[in-house]
Amino acid sequence: MANNRLLKWLLKMPLTERHRHLAKLTEAERAELRYHWELWAREEQLPPAGDWRTWLVMAGRGFGKTRLGAEWVRDIAKDRHARIALVGASLAEARSVMVEGESGLLACCPPHRRPKFEPSLRRLTWRNGAQATLYSAAEPDSLRGPQHSHAWCDEIAKWDNSASRAENAWNNLVLGLRLGEEPRALATTTPRSVPLLRRLLAEDDAVITRGRTVDNEQNLPARFLRDMRKSFGKSALARQELDGELLTDREGALWTRALIESVREATESSPAARTVVAVDPPASAQGDACGIVVAALGEDGVARILADATVQRASPERWARAVADTAVKWRADRVVAESNQGGAMVESVLRATDITLPIRLVHASHGKSARAEPVAALYEAGRVRHVGALPALEDQLCGFIVGGSYEGPGRSPDRADAAVWALTELMLSARPAPRVLEF
Repeated sequence: MANNRLLKWLLKMPLTERHRHLAKLTEAERAELRYHWELWAREEQLPPAGDWRTWLVMAGRGFGKTRLGAEWVRDIAKDRHARIALVGASLAEARSVMVEGESGLLACCPPHRRPKFEPSLRRLTWRNGAQATLYSAAEPDSLRGPQHSHAWCDEIAKWDNSASRAENAWNNLVLGLRLGEEPRALATTTPRSVPLLRRLLAEDDAVITRGRTVDNEQNLPARFLRDMRKSFGKSALARQELDGELLTDREGALWTRALIESVREATESSPAARTVVAVDPPASAQGDACGIVVAALGEDGVARILADATVQRASPERWARAVADTAVKWRADRVVAESNQGGAMVESVLRATDITLPIRLVHASHGKSARAEPVAALYEAGRVRHVGALPALEDQLCGFIVGGSYEGPGRSPDRADAAVWALTELMLSARPAPRVLEF
């Protein structure tokens, strides 16, 4: 049944008509055809025609980027001379997503043509001799020296941007793409405004495919799509993570997305010497969100935003309990709370939850943007890090404009205000200078 004539006949059909004919096949017949990617792929998931060196696929989550990459590699591996680099944000992600994931290479290959995977060697080998090797973008020097004919780079916007690691990894990779007649690289990612992604978008010889989560709705649970839109609506997070849109910076913004990406680290690179939980209380019982942010001053003198524990539309009892639970979880040394919305009330509500930590009430004597400016300067000086991804908080930070306005999501930058208070407490609060007492 699965002969070349049938495949050519099916491939000439429009996608919807093709699926209708495939649905009429028996289970055995469908099993025979399930590994013919050209039958099932959407047009934008197939390699572009023409002479290109880099194919950049920038799309929302669930678009089918991993399957696209795995199938592209599988097709390349038909050539026994192929030497393919598989580059992930880490070796663990390269293995768990690109190789062993439900849309990874092992799952996409028919059992009788599945490559041999040797985890200790970071290598896949096909029966014809084609090979693929796993690399971590966090170790750029591991790509210095090896030669390849092709490369699949997954989630390049997640690659470590500190010390220019992401760009160094890419540079070393492309310098080694010199085997075969047409060396090529595929990069798949959900967008973030990072230097490497902006660089690829600007390259003349890069072919760019864009897409949204909803493009793959036939293979996604309807409830997932409905719940995602209900939860995130048309927010900046939805535009980036679901619609695959590269968010640009506002003119005059105190924080840019490139700046934030440059200070991101996957885990704390220094033990915490002091930890605070900062609170921006809502103006009313059922009003704006209560901003709750955890930050720590490391033993290396660098401050780190560790978590965003903000709660939405919470009563005073609920947000106070959230503050107390967050302080316990992170072993905080102090709670810092803005007191403009009734200082005595804020402290009494917090005390009612049995918080035994010192509580420092801070009063906003300047506008939000004015308070944020010296904190933004700390980022520019490399004295602040973000541990992991904090998208809602980062969207608000990027909404602060020089001169005093806020143009970010929501009516109030509650999360960003809490972060500013936390970093001010850790890095900018006046401390009495040590002095020698006379006896």
